[in-house]
Amino acid sequence: MSDQHVTDSIARHWIDGAWVGSAHLSSSINPSNGEALGRFADGGAEEAKAAIVAARRAFDAGTWASDRNARAAALYELTQRIEERADRLALSLAREMGKAIVHARLEAPLSAQTIRYNAGAALSQTGSAAEQAPGVLASTWREPIGVVGIIVPWNSPIALLTRALGPALAAGCTVAVKMPGQTALTNAIFAEAVAATKSLPKGIVNMFTESGNEGAPLLVSSADVDAIQYTGSTKVGRMICAQAAATLKRVSLELGGKTPLLVFEDADIDFVAPLVVRALTMFSGEFCMTGSRVLVQRSVADAYRKRLSELLHKVVVGAADQETSEMGPVVDHANVDRIDTIVEAATKYAKVLVRGGRPNEAALAKGAFYRPAMLEPEVLDVPLVQEEIFGPVLSFETFADEDDAVKRANATIYGLAAAVFTKNIDRAARVVRRVKAGTIWTNSWAVLAEAVEEGGFKSSGVGRLRGARAMEEFQEIKTHFLVHRT
Repeated sequence: MSDQHVTDSIARHWIDGAWVGSAHLSSSINPSNGEALGRFADGGAEEAKAAIVAARRAFDAGTWASDRNARAAALYELTQRIEERADRLALSLAREMGKAIVHARLEAPLSAQTIRYNAGAALSQTGSAAEQAPGVLASTWREPIGVVGIIVPWNSPIALLTRALGPALAAGCTVAVKMPGQTALTNAIFAEAVAATKSLPKGIVNMFTESGNEGAPLLVSSADVDAIQYTGSTKVGRMICAQAAATLKRVSLELGGKTPLLVFEDADIDFVAPLVVRALTMFSGEFCMTGSRVLVQRSVADAYRKRLSELLHKVVVGAADQETSEMGPVVDHANVDRIDTIVEAATKYAKVLVRGGRPNEAALAKGAFYRPAMLEPEVLDVPLVQEEIFGPVLSFETFADEDDAVKRANATIYGLAAAVFTKNIDRAARVVRRVKAGTIWTNSWAVLAEAVEEGGFKSSGVGRLRGARAMEEFQEIKTHFLVHRT
């Protein structure tokens, strides 16, 4: 780590343009081996209050909200500062969160791309003007909503932070960010990039790390915070909506998912089966768009059962910072226990195709590893189908025809993402239209782009990030009438 954000080997918060400590210290643990990686200042209510005060002052007293050229310049510089730290961020993510290094390397470039896109977006928005009646001119424009509270999850902390941070800053807002305790050292590297962005005034970006739950609720309840962006579970998202109602603040939520992968009989098994395995095991299944359900047409189900079982058994599970590892550990031992409890319960109502579970190798014994599992339930109304497991557990399901596939795909409360595999483009178009999900891929998975919106249907969220809509989540529209009197 750089000594810019570490004193006595303690990673600290970045609030109001300064490194800030906390009374309480915690240790960051490597889930690949259980060893301590370092210590960090573990924040709470006091740090949240300080972040809110700094963000409010910077918004009310400065020129950030009205100077889009300054915002674009600062965002572009931040892009460069992130790219300079890409290797450090990737290695830290692998060691601290357990994301396989081959996948961890994707996060910093994606995050830099997000910020760069929003640097341009800061300059691109326009309003409207029209004569409504003789002598009556009406114009509209967008203004920043104010202070934005961003609550970031641990599974992709930098990518999911920048996905909200970029448009919030481009819109002219200031931010108070709660970062997850599980990735405290990674958070500090990103905060270092913020601190090194000299064109970014103090108080615009304020970040505190918290392993508990004292600071985040203050972001939601504070009257000085005008909007909340939260990425995480549907359960917590509902709580945030209820708490935010007291101040009627804007809420943007990306919540849980149960991504169905619909495989029709004409799909190429040699292409689809490895992609299904990747959709399950990438990020150890700790991804809101994880392909956790595969729905296969019955005429080819036997072939997919066999092929997927073979491929899942071959997945190379190992330390996240090893180049040969295809899947690292889950985030901690508590999640190993939680996932295994779910899988063991599922064996009572579903056929076990691949049991998965804790590995037996001595080299992996101290880590929070979980081999991928695949089970086949007979009915839809079971936890394996209905609940987001957030781990490498695949529900193998079958369908008779197109109508049955759509019915089954839509049978959960979630609607974040889905995928359709078929060589029949007309069928794909029909199915995509009928499946209730915010992002749907045809013959692919997890393809995202900054210029198009991302978000969920049903209980998978409220609002959209990425694309033109993202900035609108953090803006108000002002209408002005100018009446000419003769």
